This record gives sequence, C-alpha cells and structure tokens, in this order.
Amino acid sequence: MNLIKMLHTRTLNLSYNALKNVQKVAFSSNTTNNMDTTYMEIPLYDVEKQQPLEKRKARLHYQSRKRGMLENDLLLSTFAKKYLNGFNEKQTMMYDRLINSPSNDWDIFYWIVEKKPTPKEFDNEIMNLLKKHAKNEDKIALRQPDLH
Repeated sequence: MNLIKMLHTRTLNLSYNALKNVQKVAFSSNTTNNMDTTYMEIPLYDVEKQQPLEKRKARLHYQSRKRGMLENDLLLSTFAKKYLNGFNEKQTMMYDRLINSPSNDWDIFYWIVEKKPTPKEFDNEIMNLLKKHAKNEDKIALRQPDLH
C-alpha cells in the first residue's frame, strides 16, 4: 500500500511541476502587453466585391452566425434567418455593410441595443428592423438557427 501511495504522490508532484512550467511560459508572452484585448477588431471584408445576390446572402447567413461574440451571434443569426432571404439587393447590401464595415462587434451590439447612437452611415431601415428584432417584443426564446 505504501508503494501505491508513494507512486500516486510522485505522479501528482510531476503533474503539478509540469503545469507550473506551462503557466510560466503562457504568462511570459508579451504579445498582448500593449493591446486592449477587450476591443478586438473584426477582420475586414470587401463588401463592394461583386457577388451574385444568392451567394452574398449565403455568406451573410454564415457571417451573421459566426461573429466571435455570442450576443451578436444570437441577435444577427436569428435576424438573418427571419429577414435576409426577403431582402432585395439594396437591403442586402445595407446589411452587408452593417455587419462587415465596423471594426468591432461591440460597436454593432451597442447600436442594436441602443446603448450608443448609431452612426449616420448605418442608421437605415435595416438597422431599425434589427433594433426592433433585438427588443424581442413577443418574448420569444431565441436560439441560433440550425446549419443547413
């Protein structure tokens, strides 16, 4: 019994020391020392790129779902599921510019929930519809739509 206890203790000590070394390496990185990690930028996408309407809508469905911020994933994916297929080309472009032009997802979120004023270039019928959608006046439990 003593041998088993000794081996168990030795294994725990080795595991602990290995974890300490990993933490030392992880916390010694200086890649984010001068960066505000609460404000991560959205990768740029060329919204003016020529694209067939149906292909643009398919891309927007995906981009609405995969934002990197759960709040926007939920709001934008349910919004796109409900409205995007009915948008004409002009409305689709407004939505594309809205979700792909700002440099930060928090900006979009704060505009949608009206915690910050919407900049003039995004203050349009699509933003108004999105704000109404976010209010969820019918109190429907929202969940991300299934992938096709």
